[in-house]
Amino acid sequence: MNALTPWDAAAAHQAAQLIWDHWLSGQVVAKLPAHCRPQTPAQGYATQAQLPVVSGRQVVGWKIAATSANGQAHINVSGPMAGRLLSGQVLESGATVPSAGNRMRVAEPEFAFAMAQDLPPQAAPYTQQHVMAAVASLHPALEVPDSRLEPFTAAGEAQLLADNACARHFVLGPAAPDVWRELDLSSYPVHARVQHGSQLKYTREGVGGNVLGDPRIALTWLANQLSSLGITLKKGQVVTTGTCMVPLELQPGDSASADYGPLGRVEMIFSET
Repeated sequence: MNALTPWDAAAAHQAAQLIWDHWLSGQVVAKLPAHCRPQTPAQGYATQAQLPVVSGRQVVGWKIAATSANGQAHINVSGPMAGRLLSGQVLESGATVPSAGNRMRVAEPEFAFAMAQDLPPQAAPYTQQHVMAAVASLHPALEVPDSRLEPFTAAGEAQLLADNACARHFVLGPAAPDVWRELDLSSYPVHARVQHGSQLKYTREGVGGNVLGDPRIALTWLANQLSSLGITLKKGQVVTTGTCMVPLELQPGDSASADYGPLGRVEMIFSET
């Protein structure tokens, strides 16, 4: 389906309103009502595009879900998915992230990029060189995803896209030193730890190659995915490229941190309530 008919536009808006209402209430739904349930990725993205409208929030960036084969298998999708980071959901390192209503209860260490230039839609695919030249900075980051679909593993790609590719909260660390541009991010290690108070619960290791082979490849995928949807990746927006390790399981009151060595560190607390 290349264009939305009036019925499709109305259905997308209704589905987005229902999803946002469930976010506000903390409720979940097994599937969207048949009259507004997206059946294709195009319809899922069309519904997602209505979330800023119904929520009154601004799009401050983008996330990429399912950037590994294991992640795709876990939620039964065939490839990566893009979602919008909305204003009010992006926090600074050290923040307390709400746990109330969050059923996934994980944090995902990620490589995030802030854009220095617009990348508007174009006919030819963007090259990785072109995309990276448009990047202002690299940041350590933690994504804290969730879904209003239960079980989200059985929702299917179209509904997961409508549900903003499971975007919820996002913690952005400080900009890394510019030396990152000279590094091989595909082999770059990340060390994570989860604590409860002063007690260490566990540690976990990851590597940039777990993100579509390289976080730079993931960012290029996102730029081209948005281009195919007629969307500009804008200057000032942040793109978080997907978890570089098995997600960190959290319980309320836990703290999580990810150490990127010379590129910096990011941390968060998962609230008690």
